[in-house]
Amino acid sequence: MAGTMPHAVFVETGIDQSGMVAAYAAELPGCATFASTDAEAVAEIPLRVARFTAWLREHGEQAPEFIGDNWYEVERSAAVDAEGVRRRAAFSLDELPPSEQDFRRYARWLELAREELADAIDGLDEERSGPASAVLDGVVQQDLQIIGELGGSAPNLPRDPIDRLYATRDALTETLERGGPAGEGVRRAIRLAIADDLRAAELLREGMKAAGTSGL
Repeated sequence: MAGTMPHAVFVETGIDQSGMVAAYAAELPGCATFASTDAEAVAEIPLRVARFTAWLREHGEQAPEFIGDNWYEVERSAAVDAEGVRRRAAFSLDELPPSEQDFRRYARWLELAREELADAIDGLDEERSGPASAVLDGVVQQDLQIIGELGGSAPNLPRDPIDRLYATRDALTETLERGGPAGEGVRRAIRLAIADDLRAAELLREGMKAAGTSGL
């Protein structure tokens, strides 16, 4: 809850083969940090929350005010390998279905995150689109896994990595809409989709900055 009370953070370990760790602000689905250690990920949460809520307000969304930076870990879970696929962690809050109002609000946040990723993709030139395909493929694979877990149907995937991304995005949106707020795993799906889209957008933009600095 917003205010002077401490605020909860969920920690996910083992996101990838490098041991990447994510920290999630429990009260803001999709607001997450990614780092090499849990301490670093949790420490970055206050700044991420400030930027995330400012981003929401810039796009006309209401966002709670958080006073102070007392964010602390309340739950930890690990991503696991299941049948050759990395299944991202779930937390106790993920089991609670959002209200209809919250579901619609979070769906708008997801659309905003997708727009951020699309904007980052539009900024790529032809030379940098190749290395970016690995980032986009990671989002595609995550979306396909979520679609399957929600009982949706995987789309036909085009060869082009950007077209694949948009195809899976549309399929995930359709699956979420069909399941509605009462669908099992909906809160987790939205949390992961927003967080990973924003992370992918940042990775693409950081790659462009690095390439520009190196003169590529």
